[in-house]
Amino acid sequence: MKIIALEEEFVTEDLMQRMRGGETDFRYTLETSSLVTGEDLGKTFVDLGEDRIAAMDAAGIDVQVLSFCAPQVEDPARSVQLMREGNDRAAAAMQRYPSRYRAFASLPLADPAAAVAEFDRALHIPGFVGGFVAGSINGEFLDHDKYSPVLEYAESLNAPIYLHPYFPLPGLMDSYFKGRAELGGPEWGFMIDASCHFMRLVTSGTFDRFPRLRIILGHLGESIPYNLDRICNRLLAYAKAKPLRKPVEDYFRENLAVTTSGNFSVPSLLCAINTLGIENVMFSVDWPNESNKVAVDFLKHLPVARLDLEKIAHKNAERLLRLEVP
Repeated sequence: MKIIALEEEFVTEDLMQRMRGGETDFRYTLETSSLVTGEDLGKTFVDLGEDRIAAMDAAGIDVQVLSFCAPQVEDPARSVQLMREGNDRAAAAMQRYPSRYRAFASLPLADPAAAVAEFDRALHIPGFVGGFVAGSINGEFLDHDKYSPVLEYAESLNAPIYLHPYFPLPGLMDSYFKGRAELGGPEWGFMIDASCHFMRLVTSGTFDRFPRLRIILGHLGESIPYNLDRICNRLLAYAKAKPLRKPVEDYFRENLAVTTSGNFSVPSLLCAINTLGIENVMFSVDWPNESNKVAVDFLKHLPVARLDLEKIAHKNAERLLRLEVP
C-alpha cells in the first residue's frame, strides 16, 4: 500500500536560526518535537536530502508533499523573496528526488498580485500541487476581499490551499495566553488560529463566490469535526441573515479536507470520518515535528476497511492533488 504524507515541513537555515535564537514562542514547540522524534530539529527541519529520504524509507512513506513553514511577513518585497526562496528549495528537492517529493507553493500574501504570480510560477514547475499559508496574514485572513484573486486562481486550477496554523495574533497571546505561553502553540493556540481562519471563510460567503475552492487543514481538522454539529446549529440565524447559499454543514463537507498530521488518535480520526466523510480524510505525519514511524504505525492499525485505509493512505491525496505517483 502506497503512503503519501501531506504536511511535511522544512525551513531555510536562516529561518531555523531565528526560530532557535531566543524567540520564546518556539521554545516548547521545538523542545517537544525533539523529545517526540529523538531528532535534532536544527538538522531535520532544513534537510531535504538523503537523511529525510532515509527517514521516510525507515517508516515506509513513499511520498512527502513538502511545505515551507514560514509565516507571512509585512514587507511585500521581503515576502516575495522569502516565499520564492522556499519554493525554489522545494523545486530543487523535487528535481533531485522526482518520485519522492511533491510540494505546496508558499504564497507571498503581503502583495496579493505577487502571490498570484508566484502561485502561477510554482504551479508551472513539475511537482507543485497547491498553495500553502502558515497562520494569519499580518493580522488579516483569506476572507478579506484583497485576497480574492489568489482564491480565484486556486479555484480555476483546482489547486487546494493548505492552511497551516501559527501562533495566534498578539492580542490573543497578550490576553488569553498571557503568562501561559506554553498553551499558545500546537497545544491549543495553533488550533484556534487555523480553525478560525477556515470558519471565517465559511461565514464570509467565500465558498459561495468560489464553490470549487478546496482548503486543507491538518491535525484532523483543528477540532472542527468534534464541534461541527454545534457550530452549524448556532450559526442558523446568521446563515439565514447573511444569507449563505447552502446549509452551513455543506461548506465543511464540500470545501474542507483534513489530514492526520500530529493527531494520531483513533477516536478523533473516526470522528473526522463520520463527520466529514472518508473522502475528505488524508494521511500526514507533520515531520519533523512528529515521528514518521509512530504515524505510519497508527495508520496501519486503523480499525477501518481496507478500501477506506487505502483512501486515507494515498487515494484521496492522489485525487485531490491530482498526483501521479509510481
